[in-house]
Amino acid sequence: MGKRHIPWQIFKPGDFLLCFLSAEDSVLTHRLIYSTAIAVVIIAGIVSGVFNLPAEQSSSNASSKSQESREYCRIISLSPSITETLFALDLGKKIVGVTKFCTYPPAALKKSKVGGYYDPNYEAIIALKPDLVVLLTSHRKSEQYLKRLNLNLLVVNHENISGIMDSIKTMGVACGAEDRAAQIADKIRKKMRRVREKTKSLPRPRVLVAVDRNVSSGSFKELCVSGRGTFYDEMLGLAGGVNAYDGPDVQYPVLSAEGLISIDPDIIIEMIPDLKEKKLDQKTILNQWETLPYLKAVKNSSVYICSQPFSAVPGPRFILILEEMLKAIHPELNLEQR
Repeated sequence: MGKRHIPWQIFKPGDFLLCFLSAEDSVLTHRLIYSTAIAVVIIAGIVSGVFNLPAEQSSSNASSKSQESREYCRIISLSPSITETLFALDLGKKIVGVTKFCTYPPAALKKSKVGGYYDPNYEAIIALKPDLVVLLTSHRKSEQYLKRLNLNLLVVNHENISGIMDSIKTMGVACGAEDRAAQIADKIRKKMRRVREKTKSLPRPRVLVAVDRNVSSGSFKELCVSGRGTFYDEMLGLAGGVNAYDGPDVQYPVLSAEGLISIDPDIIIEMIPDLKEKKLDQKTILNQWETLPYLKAVKNSSVYICSQPFSAVPGPRFILILEEMLKAIHPELNLEQR
């Protein structure tokens, strides 16, 4: 039997986060922001004379300082997942700036805002006089601009579980919170081991993780799902499932309705972290799925909605996403039972 043809489009890497974090921003707005950012950087560079330093040298200096210094007291975070990690490390008092999407813990709401995830406000960053800026590997353009300002940068990877775990240690070492980092990492690993032990001998259903679509309209024309190699994909494996998406090797492809029907997963888990903001509820979303009664997951009442805000944040609370997946895939299990 030949391999099924699945119609899809492809998201550019990182676009699914843009859907969650800055859906209201248009392409034109992004271009205007970047143009403004370039102007700010050039002006700052002229004033401070930092352009005398090659970009490579600036990057090297920032890297070495980030790993050795423990005296940072004015930290800026450019991602919700970074902000959550810094607060988990008990470094909240040292944070002076976060993005407008950093809402957890509640104390993050009181911090000065430095723009969005893909459109940071460089003027605001400069004004806060940070001694460390922590950003993600996906912040390539931002990293280039910030290097020219000769700021200390710490770049971490939150694209997969190993990257998240490494980042906890990296930020802990850089900011003098090694012991706390070790405690957090140990607690997470213990929970991961328990989940792995519970599911290792169980059947593995085919699970599709949906991460974005136009839920307000109820449409399934463009459904962004988790592909292979993402932290959602890794957690599926730990939770005793297997990724139903078997198309091209892209992290977050967009399926058409026909593509979704062709995959026909056993279980569907939809991540909608902003459900309340959209003034919707889980019953409404489940009713939308009922319009696709020919899907196995729909027929078997195996569609699950994860509407908690942490469901789109690849930070230290990813373990909570894992627990939600476990409930959906193997509801018969109880993690509290030995």
